[in-house]
Amino acid sequence: MEGRTTADPFRIFGSEISPYSVKVRSYFRYKGIPHEWIERSNAVMDEYKKYAKLPLIPAVATPEDVGLQDSTLIIERLESSFPEPPIDPKNLALAFLSALIEEFADEWGNKWMFHYRWARPLDQDSAADRIARSLMPDLDAGQYEGIAAKIKARMITRGGYVGSNEQTAPQIESTFKEFVLQLDTHLAGRSFLFGQCPSLGDFGLWGQLYSAWTDPTCNEIIEADGANIVPWIERMLDPKASGNFEDWDALAPTLMPILRDHVGGLFLPWTDANAKALEGGESEYHVELRCGTWRQSPQKYHARSLAMLRARYAAVDDRTELDGILAEAACLKWLAV
Repeated sequence: MEGRTTADPFRIFGSEISPYSVKVRSYFRYKGIPHEWIERSNAVMDEYKKYAKLPLIPAVATPEDVGLQDSTLIIERLESSFPEPPIDPKNLALAFLSALIEEFADEWGNKWMFHYRWARPLDQDSAADRIARSLMPDLDAGQYEGIAAKIKARMITRGGYVGSNEQTAPQIESTFKEFVLQLDTHLAGRSFLFGQCPSLGDFGLWGQLYSAWTDPTCNEIIEADGANIVPWIERMLDPKASGNFEDWDALAPTLMPILRDHVGGLFLPWTDANAKALEGGESEYHVELRCGTWRQSPQKYHARSLAMLRARYAAVDDRTELDGILAEAACLKWLAV
């Protein structure tokens, strides 16, 4: 936009129903970064396209009129300009674990959210209606039904992108319910994943679980078994630090099961298999995970994600403590390559 200056706010083009959009918005709120939240609707589509190289949300327009995309890269880009309040523990091992959880949430946690959202008519109808109303907020109430039906028909065919199919559906649902119980235990007595300050891992994981919580089926699961998760979800809408990050000894009893069972037992072997399938030119791959045999077609973005995660691991100066944690969590062999 002509005439913009560095004193102007950032603009976030996103959607309340998008986990990556609300993740970025929560980060902006925590940092106190002046911003304008713009629902991506047909009315602003031309402006949105000026900043979005890919048809994905969120897209952020900086005060200098530069477009940013990819929620993780947006946060990393802004951290150098807005280092306070911190989102990384000073401890190098914990800072990496936070980044690992964020990547796990973006890549594997999205499977949970997307599968549940489009697996059952109740959730399909709820999501399709909300998307329709977000895209076209000025229509008459009676006009939404047909638009929502088209959105629903299109979205329920996309489960393959996250690996949701007849074989994996029970695995996705059983591991989600298990994760909810483990996360609820971990959040007992603490405000955020790593103590009393939100971390990068919180923003990533929260984006997926908040979005899931807005859908009927996942809302029922989280409300029933997530007495500590629900306040965390609400807290992360506009997070505030209330203390300090904890040390590993305090976190380990309840965080290690999450790392071992879900990051080391599901996410990392899956994303490694995906990368190898791409390299080998395979159209589909099978990999044995803790939940059973996983079948999916390979996706390029996940391979890039794994490469960046491995580069982040390699950049940690002193990995003595980190390697011990990762080895116990069955994560090290997938990262130290």
